[in-house]
Formats: sequence, C-alpha cells, structure tokens
Amino acid sequence: MGENRKLISDAHFVFYNNLKSPGGAVEHTGDNLTGDGDGDDEQLLVDLSRIEDSVAEICIVVTIHDAAARNQNFGQVRNSFIRIFDTNTGETILKFELDEDFSVETAVEFGRIYKRNGAWKFEAVGMGMKGGLEDYLQKYN
Repeated sequence: MGENRKLISDAHFVFYNNLKSPGGAVEHTGDNLTGDGDGDDEQLLVDLSRIEDSVAEICIVVTIHDAAARNQNFGQVRNSFIRIFDTNTGETILKFELDEDFSVETAVEFGRIYKRNGAWKFEAVGMGMKGGLEDYLQKYN
C-alpha cells in the first residue's frame, strides 16, 4: 500500500490468484487449502530491497478458503501464526501467534510491515473480519 494506506494497484494485491507483485518484491509461494502437513503451510517471500519507493506498507492477511461454504471461521483454527525469518540463515526474527477466539471472522490481518524514517518495521495487528478477503479489499481499495 502507499502512504495513504490504500492499495497502489490491483497488481500489487498478492494472493492465490496473483502470486507476485510488480517487480517481484513480494511472492506468494502457493495455497494450502487443507492445512495438512508439517511446518509453515504457506509462505510469502518479501525482499525489502526490491520494494518500490511508492510502497509504504505491506499488510499480511490470512483467510479461510471457501469459509462460508465450509461454515468455518478462525475460532475453529488452532496453531495459527505468522513467522518472519531470514531465508539465508533460517533464523526466526519474530513469530506472532493468533491467540484470540475469532468465532465469526473468516479473515484476519495478522500484521503489517511498514516503512518509518527509511527503515522497515513490523507491527502485530490481530484484527479479524467476518466478510473474508472482500472486507479487506473494500477497506484498502
């Protein structure tokens, strides 16, 4: 997003149907629709050195695929977290676990990476919406 906290363009909206941002600074590595398996279910690769000057913030939102059809919400999800790690060393820089009980929410903004005084920072958010990804598109578009 830009300084106005709005999506710069549709191409900058990275998700399962648009896996890379313009210039490739942000890449979604693929969708895990079931949550099965060990380790991180999904990954976003972010290369802060490649972020365009017009970008001031990266909002990290996690949604439940077909939540309404499956009658699911984040209150039914256990061990939900985001983890930021250095891909060169594998070292975890931070981990934010979603401890709240989101009984109706189908999308959660876990956090944001934002630029302040020329340096990139992270802020944990943990805010849910029951309208899924569409609610976040309306909020940031």
